[in-house]
Amino acid sequence: MNVDDSQLTDLAARLGERLLAQGAQVSTAESCTGGGIAEAITRIAGSSAWFEAGFVTYSNTQKTRQLGVPEAYFASVGAVSREVVEAMVQGAQAQSGARYATAVSGVAGPGGGSTDKPVGTVWIAWGDGDTRYSRRLQFSGDRDAVRRQTVEAALQGLLRLLVEENPVAG
Repeated sequence: MNVDDSQLTDLAARLGERLLAQGAQVSTAESCTGGGIAEAITRIAGSSAWFEAGFVTYSNTQKTRQLGVPEAYFASVGAVSREVVEAMVQGAQAQSGARYATAVSGVAGPGGGSTDKPVGTVWIAWGDGDTRYSRRLQFSGDRDAVRRQTVEAALQGLLRLLVEENPVAG
């Protein structure tokens, strides 16, 4: 799927409108997207009113240091897992104070895949207060396509969450 900048900007603008209406903030915790979700959000003028913080924790060390992801997870389930993204969301919320957060970890490629987690495998989590949701997705295309599809899915999930829908259902 080809996701372009205008689609991501539109999703981010809609997210901002809903967050403003609620008087709420969002934070991001990103690995495979390298800050792409935060970049899409900060394209929107005035996003400082509703975007609290972005954490780019590419290494496992930084996932633990900045977001409190338990080190044991990396050996037991790996960085691309439900447990890690849910811990990343929790850490982003705790560190930033934002009500909402999203976190992503995946294999964008072209290398790094395995039988269990082939290139294009991405785990995304969303948080609203103490509630967490997560989903494993399998994207296709090159590195850029996987990253863009991940940004799109993270933003769409946040939009669903803000209207009290399950972000995993979409």
